[in-house]
Amino acid sequence: MPQLIRPTSTLFPVAILLLAIICVQVGAAVAKSMFPVAGALGMVAVRIALGTIILGAVLRPWRVRIVPGSRTALAIYGASLGVMNALYYSALSRVPLGITVALEFTGPLTVAVLASRRPTDFCWAVLAAAGLLLLLPLGPVSTLAQAGAIDPLGALLALGAGACWALYIVFGQKAGSFYGAQTVALGSIISAILIIPVGLLVAPPAVYTSAVLVPGLLVAILSTALPYTLEMMALTRLPTRTFGILMSLEPAFAALFGYVHLHEHLTSIQWTAIALIIIASIGTTASVQQKVAVPVPD
Repeated sequence: MPQLIRPTSTLFPVAILLLAIICVQVGAAVAKSMFPVAGALGMVAVRIALGTIILGAVLRPWRVRIVPGSRTALAIYGASLGVMNALYYSALSRVPLGITVALEFTGPLTVAVLASRRPTDFCWAVLAAAGLLLLLPLGPVSTLAQAGAIDPLGALLALGAGACWALYIVFGQKAGSFYGAQTVALGSIISAILIIPVGLLVAPPAVYTSAVLVPGLLVAILSTALPYTLEMMALTRLPTRTFGILMSLEPAFAALFGYVHLHEHLTSIQWTAIALIIIASIGTTASVQQKVAVPVPD
């Protein structure tokens, strides 16, 4: 009997983690489909507002006592979470989903490389850089894929989201040492205070209608509440390294759902670039010695 249970116990956390990745990408696809009606920043405001309400109802962060020594880390964590989502959606309005996620993924990849002390990890950094060169509109390299050339500002916004993701990881670990699972709820409140007023200020009036709020609720569930729950369930059942390797597949899922749901066709060079970044992320995750959390707040 134990031999029959063991494979199930291994497959279950892998399955729910892959489901979490799928939820995130479906949520991103739904959000992008609403940009013509609500605008990118308007959709960010709706998602953060509804997502914060859901997390608050589940985790009840008002019961937490803020520790003085944690305030800086918590503030930076929350601010980076909000700015990251704003930059990510802004990039998504200009760049295909798969490319946006691949560019954004350079943030946690950089954190993992810097956390390593093994010389061989330099090879993974070079591989990731090669993928970036194929994606970014830089001189002769970008002319190889003129038909699928990406918007320069969109690429810059995606890289900015990646930088915020790096800050999210570093300061999320510090804040998490004080508040545990409540950290994400507290961070969401901070991000809501910063981003919602700006998003609603520039959003069209339609953002207050059910035509936006109902899909927005779906986005909040798929992009925040459900994947966070599934990821926490998987993380308690999987080794950190296995968790990180599976999360490295996210750009591939993003490109796939961008193709299926948004009809975003990528060139062979762009698919190659995404594959290089995924391989670099998997290689870094597999070889890194220090445990570095790579949460996926999108």
